[in-house]
Amino acid sequence: MTDVEHVSDPVGQVDALVAAVDPGLSSPGVDNRDVVLVTGPWLAGSTGLIAALRERLPEHQFVEADEVKAADAPAAVVFVVSAVAPIAESDCALIDLAAQHTDLVIGAVSKIDVHRNWRDVLAEDRTRLAAHAERYRDVSWVGVAAAPDLGESNVDDLVELLRTRLADVDTKRRNRLRAWESRLHTVMSRYDKDGAGGDRKARVTALRERREEVLRERRVSKSERTIALRSQIQQAKVQLAYFARNRCTSVRSELQEDASSMTRRRLRDFEGYVGTRVVEVVDEVEAGVTKHLTDMATELGLTPPETPAPSEPPAFAPPPLKSRRLETRLMMVLGAGFGLGVALGVSRLFAGLAPGLTIAGLVAGGVIGLVLTVWVVSMRGLLNDRVTLDRWVGVVIGLLQGFLEERVATRVVVAEAALTADVARRDEAEAEAATAAVTEIDAELREHAVATARAAALRDRRLPPLQKALDIVRAELDTRQGQ
Repeated sequence: MTDVEHVSDPVGQVDALVAAVDPGLSSPGVDNRDVVLVTGPWLAGSTGLIAALRERLPEHQFVEADEVKAADAPAAVVFVVSAVAPIAESDCALIDLAAQHTDLVIGAVSKIDVHRNWRDVLAEDRTRLAAHAERYRDVSWVGVAAAPDLGESNVDDLVELLRTRLADVDTKRRNRLRAWESRLHTVMSRYDKDGAGGDRKARVTALRERREEVLRERRVSKSERTIALRSQIQQAKVQLAYFARNRCTSVRSELQEDASSMTRRRLRDFEGYVGTRVVEVVDEVEAGVTKHLTDMATELGLTPPETPAPSEPPAFAPPPLKSRRLETRLMMVLGAGFGLGVALGVSRLFAGLAPGLTIAGLVAGGVIGLVLTVWVVSMRGLLNDRVTLDRWVGVVIGLLQGFLEERVATRVVVAEAALTADVARRDEAEAEAATAAVTEIDAELREHAVATARAAALRDRRLPPLQKALDIVRAELDTRQGQ
């Protein structure tokens, strides 16, 4: 390559050099601008330096960072740092961003008029920047005082350096080479990232976690619902059986108390009263069972079981109050003897008090004896009836308790079957939903796997020519830099 060709179109020559390796690489995708970017950390003094440079070099255009787009490639970058302290890692990152498409970088240490140790800071800046990246090892550094407190500005060294470097015929070529290096490095990084699935890893990881979560929720939900139903059914059996026994015990006590104070007038109605109370207890237990099972199903989020038709109370025999003939005769004999004894005692009492009233005493004694005989026989019969009713109440309530316990057990079993079927239906529906969700996730995972495989194949195909082009560009940069 002759110097004439190099000077005539250095940008085209660099593009042709890269295109010779890979014809698909026609342009680095940047917009070359004949401007000088002056930038630096906050309060470094870049604004004052721009004003001074515009005054000293009116033939060149100086801009700040907000005037340059991401795809713009300035002709030079002047990076301004304060002499207060050496540059930090964040400052190095700022240089990388500003000079990603530009090779000509000049470091300027500002405010040297107020910091006597600025040369030490400059030397440290040069060392740190060179350690940050190999491309900065030959960066030129100068000290400036663009807006000193006393005297005129001191930017002579920077102005002279800019004039010399911007007038160099090789600057445009090196800037173009640097733009190509940045472009090739970016493209290769993107191919590497796509081939490794780096941009998909977060999504793939999230999908796998979601898949595990769906399956785990399915297993946990099924186990929790089954365990909860089993536990509630067992509690219902115990609680409802206790409720039925408690109601029977309460009614037994109530009816036995009534039987212990029974009178002749109420004797005939007692059987009907007991039947009414039995029906009421059956209804109460049925209602209690229905409410308990409904509340249990609602708490579990299931459909309450259907309420069966009302059950008929158990049939029971009437109280055995009419089969006491022999006992009645015996009581009449005993009562007559008791009454006769009372009558003789009364007649003697009258005879001892007044012998003339012997006949009246016999009559009065007979009447009193007869009354006492009737009363004893009657009371003995009533007491016997009360005992009989008490026993009969015990038998009736025993039958009622057995009936209710069987009824409770039957209804709980029926409810368990209905609720278990409902749980099975819900489990099946959840299983279908979980399967659909897992299928959808698996499909997306396969899509990501296929896309990653395609990107890896494209990476393997495109990286060799890109790497070759990058090696040529870097060789050109190193060759020209060493000259």
